[in-house]
Amino acid sequence: MVHTKKKKKKKGTITANVAGTKFEIVRTAIGEIDFFKIQDEDETANLIWSDSAVQHEKIAELRNYQRINHFPGMGEICRKDCLARNMSKIIKCQPQEYSFIPKTWIFPAEYTQFQNYVKELRRKRKQKTFIVKPANGAMGHGISLIRNCEKLPVQEHYIVQEYLDKPFLMEGYKFDLRIYILVTSCDPLRIFLYNDGLVRMGTEKYHAPSEANLSQLYMHLTNYSVNKHNENFERDETTDKGSKRSISWFTEFLRTNDYDVAKFWGDVSELVVKTLIVAEPHVLHAYRMCRPGQPPGSDSVCFEVLGFDIILDRKLKPWLLEINRAPSFGTDQKIDYDVKKGVLLNALKLLNIRLSDKKRDLAQQKAEAQRRLYGHGSMKKLSAASSDWEKQRHKLEQRREELKERLAQVRKQISREEHEKQHLGNYRRIYPPDDKLLLEKYESLLSAAFQTFLAGRAASLQKEMNNPLKRMKEEDILDLLEQCELDDEKLMGKTSKQKGPKQLTTMPECSQTPRRQRPHYLTDFTSCSSADNSCSSSEVEDEETRKTGGGRGGEKRVEKKVSYDLGGECKPLKINTTPSASPTLSGPIRRSISCPRSIASLSSPNELRIFSSRPSPTVPMPTALVRPSSAMPRSHSLSRSGFAHRVPHSNSLGTIHSNLGDPLINLRTKEQEAELVHQTLVVLNAMRIRFPGKTEEEAEAVLDEIHDNWKCHKPKVASYWLVKLDSTKQRKVLDIVHINVRSALQRIWREPDVDSLHLYRLFNRVFNRLLWSHGQGLWNCLSNTGSSWETNFSKSSEVLSPQELQCCRRLVQLCRDCLLVVYKFVSESRGSLTGLSPEWDDTRSNSKVRHHLHQACGPQSNFLQPA
Repeated sequence: MVHTKKKKKKKGTITANVAGTKFEIVRTAIGEIDFFKIQDEDETANLIWSDSAVQHEKIAELRNYQRINHFPGMGEICRKDCLARNMSKIIKCQPQEYSFIPKTWIFPAEYTQFQNYVKELRRKRKQKTFIVKPANGAMGHGISLIRNCEKLPVQEHYIVQEYLDKPFLMEGYKFDLRIYILVTSCDPLRIFLYNDGLVRMGTEKYHAPSEANLSQLYMHLTNYSVNKHNENFERDETTDKGSKRSISWFTEFLRTNDYDVAKFWGDVSELVVKTLIVAEPHVLHAYRMCRPGQPPGSDSVCFEVLGFDIILDRKLKPWLLEINRAPSFGTDQKIDYDVKKGVLLNALKLLNIRLSDKKRDLAQQKAEAQRRLYGHGSMKKLSAASSDWEKQRHKLEQRREELKERLAQVRKQISREEHEKQHLGNYRRIYPPDDKLLLEKYESLLSAAFQTFLAGRAASLQKEMNNPLKRMKEEDILDLLEQCELDDEKLMGKTSKQKGPKQLTTMPECSQTPRRQRPHYLTDFTSCSSADNSCSSSEVEDEETRKTGGGRGGEKRVEKKVSYDLGGECKPLKINTTPSASPTLSGPIRRSISCPRSIASLSSPNELRIFSSRPSPTVPMPTALVRPSSAMPRSHSLSRSGFAHRVPHSNSLGTIHSNLGDPLINLRTKEQEAELVHQTLVVLNAMRIRFPGKTEEEAEAVLDEIHDNWKCHKPKVASYWLVKLDSTKQRKVLDIVHINVRSALQRIWREPDVDSLHLYRLFNRVFNRLLWSHGQGLWNCLSNTGSSWETNFSKSSEVLSPQELQCCRRLVQLCRDCLLVVYKFVSESRGSLTGLSPEWDDTRSNSKVRHHLHQACGPQSNFLQPA
């Protein structure tokens, strides 16, 4: 007798409680990502998996570091009767958007409405088939088809649906699709669709329903649990045969037979998102009831893998049959094992369960207990005798706390999205979508759902939905926080006075560089990331101090410029004294450039030109504008987290700052800037888009052919750019130009960080405009219709020089050529222009396209031809 040793838990291991599942594939997937499986009822495990729905009390008892695979309230769409009831309500206010579910009646409550509908059919001399299902049934039990509606018993609790008698057939068989959906959070809602699934076929050839074949369930039902008992059920290990196949095979089947695959997946994604939007008010309300006091946007303790059962009609329109909150993870066949293992593995990786979550939760609990004990951090309550000044101060404090909370949520969301992008696997996110127009549509439906299902019952949730802070980005919130700091100083009756520069302790290279203190809620995002905890670049801040003369006039603004080199020697420039109309800080407040990890933008381009247009012959070293610290401990310039302007921290950091002569911001004359713009224009005009495998002359001939036959190519280019490619892939195409132009600017202007250049900011505005409205901006440039990118500048007060405008026009021309080359390359490499499928990064047929994009965007790539 062989005795197997029981695996011992290692110290510092993520634990998973699998006592609630009977499926071996769940244990296998959990073991492959090195979670320690616990068989007994351990309620402290990091992950708890249960095959059935869990009680609300259990979710309420979970610690913040734990995850469980069910949401409370999800039964509102997973029970057949609840799904029918909720869909009926939303259809009344959004009938056009929810036309993907057959007409449904809930018995016995809607028996009379059903009989009236049948009478109307008889009057029109029409006859339809109906399918009867138990209200809370599963696996095909108790399902039957009827045509004589008078035989239906009144008191039974079930639902009746119109039968879809013209389904899409495959090899003469009816089939349905099992789509796997992962919901990682309900606050905010985040939905992922798995790019593979199961095609489950009937086991008898399909014929339209009649009195003779109503009882032949193997023909009309596609449930695996029903058809597996038929002797005709085929268990085949290959992907293109048998009664159960993969959705990846079905996608290729549609593509081979010239169906619109992109539209098909778009319709399926919309069906899933719209259905979960119906569930969101119920789920969010139940989740908040289970987790009171948990701040919005915090990590969800719940997630759920749902199985959507979808059937297609002969026009390939998807119809929702039902939703399974506990889809079977049985592996009777190899195709089950391959698909379901991928669903589980990729889902667990997306959840981002970390060992440090438990330690962090314990530390937070300890800090919260101390706060409650000693009263730290709690705001003082106003009394009835509070003065107006105290009320204003209290209101300002409330506003600041709200903004700080929202800022933390936004930054956590940014971190979450970064993890998702790196660990999507075979999933793709369908909510929130990248398409802004589609997002606006979904948000409108979500608002309608909250009004429909929670009217008068959850006012706080509706108020939160309409909170304008919810749509603000990090930059906007930081601006509002900055304004709170200024309002607080005004309320306290204090003004910013120069007290002399403070020593910058975190930068030992510069002993006299002034630095202003930052608010405590920004310190984590402005710290340097180097090993010695010091910045390798000098901190650059603008200086703007005011000197008031006793309140009767004579107010003067003292503007002092300080320049310093990286060795630490600070040199004064000159002082400009200009009269000021107001002692308050009314001008735009510029952000500090503290260290490579949080490089923020400087002031507006016009201000930068004013400073840079003044020659400084007495200062040979690189100069920068610096503002001394304020009299108050709060900061007037709030540093950004640097997500959008982050630069590499390792090898490239040494490259950027290794030469002490490389300036962060050069103060150039107008003539010098004009010459550099001219050089940039010359280089842009010399740039050409390469066509892999062709010479430059052949590539030009390809572009000429497209322009000469534009009427023929126009609909294909439109379909490829506007329909086939999503927002992410559109950006990848333009990044071919974007990255190379950025590299050219770094060489011409000798600026490692070109984000501060006025010309580069103009280019960024052009790129954003070309990607506007899901690529409509660039398409307008190709078709000469609609508003041009130039309207962006014509409506702005910013003045462009003729050469800057020519640079922007050349940039647009390069983007147009790049799109046409990629379009032509894809069409030739595939034999026909079918575009890129949703799983285009995984298809071998597009390996050349990926190689082309990588080659074009890679550091060794160079579009520049000798001028």
